[in-house]
Amino acid sequence: MGCECSKLTKCCWSSDYTGSVPEDRNEANEENSELDDLPAFREYNIETLRMATAGFSAENIVSEHGEKALNVVYKGTLENQRRIAVKRFNKSAWPDARQFLEEARAVGQLRNHRLANLLGCCGEGDERLLVAEFMPNDTLAKHLFHFIIPIIGNVCLFVGVVDYGGNAESFWETQPMKWAMRLRVALHLAQALEYCTSKGRTLYHDLNAYRIVFDDEGNPRLSCFGLMKNSRDGKGYSTNLAFTPPEYLRTGRVTPESVIYSFGTLLVDLLSGKHIPPSHALDLIRDRNIQMLTDSCLEGQFTNDDGTELVQLASQCLQYEPRDRSNPKSLVAALIPLQKDTEIPSRELMGILDGAAALPLSPLGEACLRMDLTAIHEILEKLGYKDDESAANEAWTSQMKETLNSKDKGDNAFRHKDFRDATEFYSQFIDVGTMVSPTIHARRSLSYLMTDLPQEALNDALQAQAISPIWHIASYLQAVALFTLGRENEAKEALKEGSTLENQKNTNA
Repeated sequence: MGCECSKLTKCCWSSDYTGSVPEDRNEANEENSELDDLPAFREYNIETLRMATAGFSAENIVSEHGEKALNVVYKGTLENQRRIAVKRFNKSAWPDARQFLEEARAVGQLRNHRLANLLGCCGEGDERLLVAEFMPNDTLAKHLFHFIIPIIGNVCLFVGVVDYGGNAESFWETQPMKWAMRLRVALHLAQALEYCTSKGRTLYHDLNAYRIVFDDEGNPRLSCFGLMKNSRDGKGYSTNLAFTPPEYLRTGRVTPESVIYSFGTLLVDLLSGKHIPPSHALDLIRDRNIQMLTDSCLEGQFTNDDGTELVQLASQCLQYEPRDRSNPKSLVAALIPLQKDTEIPSRELMGILDGAAALPLSPLGEACLRMDLTAIHEILEKLGYKDDESAANEAWTSQMKETLNSKDKGDNAFRHKDFRDATEFYSQFIDVGTMVSPTIHARRSLSYLMTDLPQEALNDALQAQAISPIWHIASYLQAVALFTLGRENEAKEALKEGSTLENQKNTNA
């Protein structure tokens, strides 16, 4: 599926540009600080990742095709509360464990704020898993192609390779991506490729709109997963792209210039807001039919000169002959002067609302946001064990008398707000270990909060979630504990997750 050279004049920006995007010094310091906070690449054991994903629960799958995906991706949370994305390869992938570990270690040495960085891997037995930073605000494909579809809850990010959980319904799901944000995406992607090239990683597997993910602040990042070599032989790179670089059809090899070709198709995506075959895009460019190429939703957001410059850059990247294409360094140089509204944060441009404002909260959600423990207690007391599947199980009546007495005494103390006794009796019930109850962990979690033990409260809320991954109350209690511990950003994410799960439950009721 090749295409001819465009007759447009090639872009003339200098390729020896060494500058970078002008950034506020404080912003640059914050980005460096974030990188400093990232742990060194490490190998995880399978049990750690199993616990982080609640036993690789189907409820934690964020791959587009769910369990049917060739390689399934899960969201998860480590014991230290770091949120992660875990890609689990199918059993036939990467037969050589040594090659897998070596390749993962190499990619794991990269650290850049334009990447969704690789944190670790697992090659235990026949398991092959990658662990990456979790990006909560979806993919470029979601924002660019599906903005008219309202979505509630977590959605996929990888198409079989790069997936992360997403936010609940917000402004960007009903509005097209702004021109300034599209330019920022192009620049951040070019900077990511420039960084990887400077570190000797010039190749990328299937560069497309699903590989660009958005972090907590709405900044676009390039997924690190595509930097891994072919899983079948651990030696080269293949492609499953719909619009394959012409030279790949001839040689079956992906080259650095092939990556630039794919970057060109992404520029066309950003311009048009839809998938357009490169050959058709170049026909429109040759005919100077730029209006047909650009997204009608962008009317009035840019001048003809602005559009023409990006079209020319796309044309240069899509040249039939690899040697005629641009390179990452010159792409960065070309895109810097095109940037608009650089003073506006990405979160604002994307319409991603901050914190709890992103979702309408239920009375329980509002109580958690206010950290109103008394109101939370009243709601949990009224709820009782209605959400606890174990409560309806006959096993409750078949347990030893002492265990049931501990639960009853705990419930009585909880009802009368004697939280120290409630903690003690619930602990007795839990320690017996003959059965599990998310509700009892939730009640003990609130009891810990009432007695100024937020870390213990957080541990119980996480345990409740491990038992029942889609239970909204577990996420809400995590939020309260995290707020108490001063971990505000994590608390907001937990609060949003709780609201999303509650909305899903009410929708399905």
